[in-house]
Amino acid sequence: MKTKIPLSVAIITMNESRNLPDCLNSIAFADQVVVVDSGSSDDTLQIAADFGCDVYTEPWMGFGRQKQLAVDKCSHNWVLVLDADERIPRETATIIQDIVLQNAARAAGYSFPRKNYFQGRWIRHLGWWPDHLVRLFQKNRGHMTDAQVHEGVAVDGPVEMLSVPIEHFTESRLSQILLKIDQYSTLGAKDAFAEGKNGTVWGATLRAILTFLQNYILKLGFLDGRQGLTLSITDAINKFFKYAKLSELTQNSKREKGK
Repeated sequence: MKTKIPLSVAIITMNESRNLPDCLNSIAFADQVVVVDSGSSDDTLQIAADFGCDVYTEPWMGFGRQKQLAVDKCSHNWVLVLDADERIPRETATIIQDIVLQNAARAAGYSFPRKNYFQGRWIRHLGWWPDHLVRLFQKNRGHMTDAQVHEGVAVDGPVEMLSVPIEHFTESRLSQILLKIDQYSTLGAKDAFAEGKNGTVWGATLRAILTFLQNYILKLGFLDGRQGLTLSITDAINKFFKYAKLSELTQNSKREKGK
């Protein structure tokens, strides 16, 4: 696609120099790319600037609000929300081009199946495929949910399910996965606490065991080889720490009220 189409792409970043170039190259057909960074110390900002992105630096507000900041800065009616470790394959780019240029009002938003890759393997089980997510929508009819983690796009109107995928090359380095587990479990615990939920360490342990069994056995994670085993274990660990941290928040709240 040599001619750029009237599409804005919204991306949030934080030290994404390893992922961002391939992501940006896959969306070269978009007229505008908005990058909202939350304090990168690597070459992320320079990469985005060299590509011609509209670059902004904003303090971290949680995934949902941070992505909404990027959406708010988009100038076109059609918006595509992407993560830096995602790619738009050529076949998907063609469909997006058709939707935007035809300006067909068949739907207010479109969802895509997401092909998740982990340690070089396309994960077909564990609930990871087809993993449909709304990512393309009309700006005046959609917005990001307010969740600190596991945010999504809420659309006012019909959503059409497409068959062409988005590719997601999820973090495969175990050291970085452990850091993400710490971050995501903290955010998840805070969201749960804000909703009035509480937990215990025993409950967290049971949830972790059930999560592993569900992923590895019921969702056929064992068919995804060593990668499926690793993902089943790390998901169980994340579940444990989310609810253990929720228990900690619950106990701290009770102590504060008892003073």
